[in-house]
Amino acid sequence: MERSRPFVRRPLIALLTAAALAVPGQAALSSAARAADADLVVNGGFESGLDGWTCTAGTTTSSPVRSGTSALTATPSGADNARCRQTVTVRPDSSYTLSGHVRGEYVYLGASGTGTTDVSAWTQSAPDWQRLTTTFRTGPSTTQVTIYTHGWYGTGPYHADDISLTGPAGEQGGVPAAPSGLKAGTVTSSSVALSWSAVDGASGYGVYRDGTRVATATGTSTTVTGLDPQTAYAFQVSAVGAGGESARSAAVTATTAAAPGGGENGGGNEGGSGALPEHALVGYLHASFANGSGYTRLADVPESWDVIDLAFGEPTSVTSGDIRFERCPVTECPNVESDAEFKAAIKAKQAAGKKILISIGGQNGQVRLTTTAARDAFVTSVSKIIDEYGLDGLDIDFEGHSLSLDTGDTDFKNPKTPVVVNLISALKTLKARYGDDFVLTMAPETFFVQLGYQFYGTGPWGGQDPRAGAYLPVIHALRDDLTLLHVQDYNSGPILGLDDQYHSMGGADFHIAMTDMLLTGFPVAGDKGNVFPPLRPEQVAIGMPASTNAGNGHVSPAEVTKALDCLTKKTGCGSYTTHGTWPGLRGLMTWSINWDRYANWEFQRNFDSYFR
Repeated sequence: MERSRPFVRRPLIALLTAAALAVPGQAALSSAARAADADLVVNGGFESGLDGWTCTAGTTTSSPVRSGTSALTATPSGADNARCRQTVTVRPDSSYTLSGHVRGEYVYLGASGTGTTDVSAWTQSAPDWQRLTTTFRTGPSTTQVTIYTHGWYGTGPYHADDISLTGPAGEQGGVPAAPSGLKAGTVTSSSVALSWSAVDGASGYGVYRDGTRVATATGTSTTVTGLDPQTAYAFQVSAVGAGGESARSAAVTATTAAAPGGGENGGGNEGGSGALPEHALVGYLHASFANGSGYTRLADVPESWDVIDLAFGEPTSVTSGDIRFERCPVTECPNVESDAEFKAAIKAKQAAGKKILISIGGQNGQVRLTTTAARDAFVTSVSKIIDEYGLDGLDIDFEGHSLSLDTGDTDFKNPKTPVVVNLISALKTLKARYGDDFVLTMAPETFFVQLGYQFYGTGPWGGQDPRAGAYLPVIHALRDDLTLLHVQDYNSGPILGLDDQYHSMGGADFHIAMTDMLLTGFPVAGDKGNVFPPLRPEQVAIGMPASTNAGNGHVSPAEVTKALDCLTKKTGCGSYTTHGTWPGLRGLMTWSINWDRYANWEFQRNFDSYFR
């Protein structure tokens, strides 16, 4: 993102097997190696109902089954993808094979918490039983992984059976006792502080709200956020150890306070991605610099803005991973508020239900996490910023050469490039650290996302731009943790749409075609056997410049409305035919709040008139 000039962004155009040698002792050696591997899944055939599994929506069925007498059946609905999971004890630095049989459309089987790269396999359509399989290696200190299966939103029920995880068994410790002494502390209109007694043998704790796990904690206290005002909630905690998860504690009930000003639907909702309004307006606020748009104090941002991205946190060097957030100096921004006023404004916005994020990168902030040391520095430094200012989450605005794919890295589902793998790992670590209410957004350029329909990395023969489609593996790996993706539909060259026609900036057509790709999914590099799955509509906002000064590709309010009508109502679509209708589309993002203020809030007013 270019800070000293009006325009913000420049365009950016196997497993090996070997037969055993027939030599004395080899047969015994092979038998011993096989004996060391075991199926670690409990009740993988669902013959004992859902014992061993935790499901958001699911039950067992006697038909269809692949073997035995039972199988899993689960039906996604609304914002629930009908996920079933099981935590398994494993051995560090060891290889595992996960497999299972599924039926249905868009069915996934995967493993998370591997300590290296989390993996998954999926099928777009399996009218009969189809085997999914994937492999992974655990990290040097990993003792547990979570395996899971889930369907996709609005695609109907799916079935799963005979799920197995083969590899060396981990060292089993005892299951910890259930925590005791759970009590509620400070209560606000949107949060409840909890504390409990330590449990011997526990490496962490699960936090439950009304029977649903909503957070994890490494210590004996946490604050559950994203709650509604004047509402009673029941909380429980469990202890997690090497042997698995304990029973839950006795429940404690707490009622949140009234919203500031006495409203019923206000409240802080600090950090809760689920607390975003049905349709949200997202904007970047120039917090560390000034340009032709002028400096805008955070307290002066109108209430219409639901997510405010503080621009920008930048690295000390391109490859350090050490991110710093420096507020605009008085010499550059004469009307800048003090640190105390800035932090007070953050709290006031959160109390009104707004989300305040730190945005990392921009055009000047190139970030390349080439090493694990840079990855760890990124996690540490970003956490420090979030904690110092009490922020709700993180926006990833990596541009330029921050992300690119190494030659030969051709599978977006299993990336190998260090800058990609380390970014995924860092974001998953941050998500785990702050819990389910952590807000994670991304603002890639079209070059890094939709261009992936035509080109991916250097290509099978090399020679292509290695940045093409380079965000796809990051989005895919984080899709279960991603709050919002708002691709920058500006400062872009022509992009090939799903109609195999090129679409250019300057009108509703470009936004319609680019958004349709995200909500429909698309073959990567034209390979119909390698499809980037669609995102949920509530995960998608359309990125647009606020004014003609803000960036190339600005469109009038009438064209914005035309694009929204097409995508949410399927009216006025022009020559492009969308692959669906998405009334749940989350909303709009713009660069920037400052430029919209400069243009008399034209972008904001158009959003309000359409959605509010």
